[in-house]
Amino acid sequence: MAVKYLKPTSPGQRGQSIHDFRQLSKKEPQKKLVKGLTKKSGRNVYGRVTSHSRGGGHKRKYRSIDFKRNKFEVEAKVAAIEYDPNRSARIALLHYVDGEKRYILAPRHLSSGERLVASPNAEIKRGNALPLKNMPNGTVIHNIELQPGKGGQICRSAGTYAQVVDREGKYSLIRMPSGEIRKILSACMATVGQVGNLEHENIRIGKAGRNRYRSRRPKVRGVAMNPIDHPLGGGEGRSSGGRHPCTPWGMPTKGYKTRSRKKASSKFIVRRRKP
Repeated sequence: MAVKYLKPTSPGQRGQSIHDFRQLSKKEPQKKLVKGLTKKSGRNVYGRVTSHSRGGGHKRKYRSIDFKRNKFEVEAKVAAIEYDPNRSARIALLHYVDGEKRYILAPRHLSSGERLVASPNAEIKRGNALPLKNMPNGTVIHNIELQPGKGGQICRSAGTYAQVVDREGKYSLIRMPSGEIRKILSACMATVGQVGNLEHENIRIGKAGRNRYRSRRPKVRGVAMNPIDHPLGGGEGRSSGGRHPCTPWGMPTKGYKTRSRKKASSKFIVRRRKP
């Protein structure tokens, strides 16, 4: 997927780049696999703001993605590669031989007409899904489960991939995109290949309006607020806050660890990403 650079006909277009969608095979999504998406605007069930700087944005419809890949031993044909406004990766529409249709994350270099299957005995081929225990060492994978049958949770964004490193009892050792090596149950499913749309990281927003399309509102600095709104606010003239960085509720940031020890999964981490 190439990147298209716009001509500087206006200040907003100067330096702006967009995706070149010519490689997509279909513009309209499959109706039965699409549902309405309610805007939350960063609010919880009580309507209170829990995530700041969110709201507005363009209307979207949610595409139901098959992260579980639990339709075993049934061959499918890749009917189209489509755009999904809810994620950075592209999605592929599969037509199964029994008539069912599903969306999956489109691996790199996947094209229309290819045949895919989810099976423990599947070929090590991009787009095929199989358990980690049946994958040889060095296999590049994405959409990895953390619990058998729960569905893929890791390596789902554009250009990401992990790699099978070794086996250790009932666990497989997986090298994460960060360089961390982690234990995952060998019964978990994963998809062979790297997630497509690698050029996503080269996109330049170019203007503030494009962030508003994506439901991202302006972010106000704490030191620019009043004292009632933020601990860093107030002061005569421009001040630096007078204390270490913190949230509007006084919780320290930038290095302060908030992870609960009880819920930590450190026992599954063989080597951390930081030496």
